This record gives sequence, C-alpha cells and structure tokens, in this order.
Amino acid sequence: MLINCVAYQEGKRLRDVPVDKISDYIKKPECFVWVALKDADPEELTQMQTEFGLHELAVEDARNGHQRPKIEEYGDSIFVVLHTIEVIDGELNVGEVAIFVEKNYVLSVRSRSQQGFLGVRARCEREPHQLRKGPAFVLYALMDAVVDRYFPVIEALESELDAIEEKIFAQKSQRANIEQLYDLKRKTTQLKHAVGPLIDAVGRLHGGRVPIVCAGTQEYFRDVHDHLQRINTSINAIRDTISTAIQVSLSMVAIEENDVSKRLAGWAAIFGAATVFVGIWGMNFTHMPELDWMFGYPLALGIVGSVCGYLYYRFKKAGWL
Repeated sequence: MLINCVAYQEGKRLRDVPVDKISDYIKKPECFVWVALKDADPEELTQMQTEFGLHELAVEDARNGHQRPKIEEYGDSIFVVLHTIEVIDGELNVGEVAIFVEKNYVLSVRSRSQQGFLGVRARCEREPHQLRKGPAFVLYALMDAVVDRYFPVIEALESELDAIEEKIFAQKSQRANIEQLYDLKRKTTQLKHAVGPLIDAVGRLHGGRVPIVCAGTQEYFRDVHDHLQRINTSINAIRDTISTAIQVSLSMVAIEENDVSKRLAGWAAIFGAATVFVGIWGMNFTHMPELDWMFGYPLALGIVGSVCGYLYYRFKKAGWL
C-alpha cells in the first residue's frame, strides 16, 4: 500500500507525485523523491523497481522479507534492512523496514509493523536546511526513528526484570519466576538480533570508506551508532542480570528442596526412635519385667514421648523443623 510519494527540491516539498511520474522527477537537478510503502505486494515493488532502477537482489530481499538487519551497497545506491520492535500486550512484535537510497530517491518499505514514519517526514519537512542534504539525511532520520524506538522497549524489559527480581526470594514462586525469566530472555534475544548486526553496519556509514550517497552526513550516522552502542550495552546488562537471576532462582529451589529434605529427615528420626522402643516392647517374650508391673505401660509411653520430644527440640533448635 502506498503511503506517500513526494518530490523535494532544495530541501522544500514540491508536490505529491504519481507513481508513474517518479522517473521524471528524479531526473531533475537538486530534486529527489521520497516514497513510503506499507506491506507492499510484489506488483508494487516491481513498479518501484522500474521507476527507480532498483537492483534485483535488493528487491528480492524486500519482497521475501524476514531479512537480517544489514546495509548493502549496489553501485551508488545502498540497501538497508532494519527491524522495528514494539511492545504489544506484553509481547514483542518484530517488524521490518527495507530502505533503498540513492542520490535522487528514498524508498522505504514497512512490513509487519504498526508504527509508521509520518512523524519522521513531518520532522524533516520542518527542517529544510537539513532536508537540503538530500536522501542521506532522510535515511538518517528513518534509522534514528527506528533506533530511538528501541529505548522504550529496553525500559519495558528492565521494568519486567525488576518485577521478577522482587519475587525471587518469595517462597513457592520459583518455578513461575524461572518461566518468566526465560520468557524475558527470549524477548531480550529478539532485541539483540535487531541491534547487534546494525552496530558494525552503521559504523561503515561514518568511518572508513563511506558510501557516496552518505558523504557529508557522517556525523549523523555516528550519532545513530552511539545510540546503538548504548542500547547494546543495556541489552548485555539485562542478559547478565537475567542469567544471575536464573542462577539465584535455581539456588532457591535447591535450598527449598534441602529444607524439605531436612524436615523429612527430622520427622523420620523422631518416628524411627519411637519405632525402636515400640518394637522392643512389642516382642513376644514371656519374661519381660515391665509386663507384670502396673506402671510398665505408662513408663514405656513416657520414655517414648520423652525421647521424641527431646529429638523434636533438638531438630527445631537446629532449624530442621
């Protein structure tokens, strides 16, 4: 679906452009066309390929989707794949944005994402002195918007982790805690897959041999690279904390099991002692002194009760019961 197709010249918006007229406008000096598509079908991508002269391999990647975040060069043009991450009902929704950039056009293809880029276009149009830098600044603005949207996701993951950590030392909740921690680890891995590959890729846009289309805008991409580094550091910190929390939860499970074992062992010792005395007095011998004594039965019960009481006292004092 076509969202926008607008021509710009010297940093100012000229007009909305029909798709079949795109090739006419990109031939004009100091003019570029910015097109935004959402969940584009193969026919739309084929039409854009014809109008812009896009490389067939890049178009194939955009058509198939589910690509790894990357930045590739095709002659004087570059092809960028970004993952959009948004929290929906406590789960992470992973979308994708494919961006084609050359000196006279920008084409963004958004898939499986509810977050649009109308605010990015409005921002660029409010800054014509920046938009005069051409498609490279638009690429920066799109990348900056995608990367900045990772920060609320980081905050959501940190809040979820804090809530789980508060319950780690609560009894009879370790299984639920471990399940939640593994679910959180899965979400963190999803975000890591979106951020990790971009760090080196964006680094090539401001250092070393910079693509022609990005010449003169290196400092902007350095800012994006810095944001990615900060996010990656936060992700690593969350993952380390999750690993520690899982180990603590497993240790708590072992401690609880040990406590149960000690309680069972304590009660087994008490009943074992009682069983010994009762077994002795329950043997069928004719000559047992206690049988003919009127206080034999109460004495036997008293001895059994005293020994069991003493064992209970000692186990209780030792923390086993």
